[in-house]
Amino acid sequence: MPLVRLSLLRGKPRAYRDAIVDNVYQAMHESFNVPKDDLFMIVSQHDPEDLIFDRHYMGMERSDDFVVIQLSVSNTRNQAQKNALFARIVERLQANPGIRPDDVLIHLLEGDKGNWSFGRGLAQYVL
Repeated sequence: MPLVRLSLLRGKPRAYRDAIVDNVYQAMHESFNVPKDDLFMIVSQHDPEDLIFDRHYMGMERSDDFVVIQLSVSNTRNQAQKNALFARIVERLQANPGIRPDDVLIHLLEGDKGNWSFGRGLAQYVL
């Protein structure tokens, strides 16, 4: 169960934000075999003074379409699977809603399966 946080500049239309959610989810489904009903995302919009990023770090050319994608996941995937996810997210977002690859920053946070509770105060993955 990934928990995804999306951060972008304020003012993008609902359809744009929905396209990001849909395409990140589809990329996770394709690359990480995330089940169809496993959708937990938080979309945060920020004023320019509250989303601070270097427009040229690592040789990138970032624009106001910059999006941060932070995925909290169980530590069960190898590097090849992670690389496939990164590539697929960028491919899908480039196709819709048209975000350039330089504008996509992805960060995976990995933890043990016992760190998840889906409700009722239970660690369902380790019961």
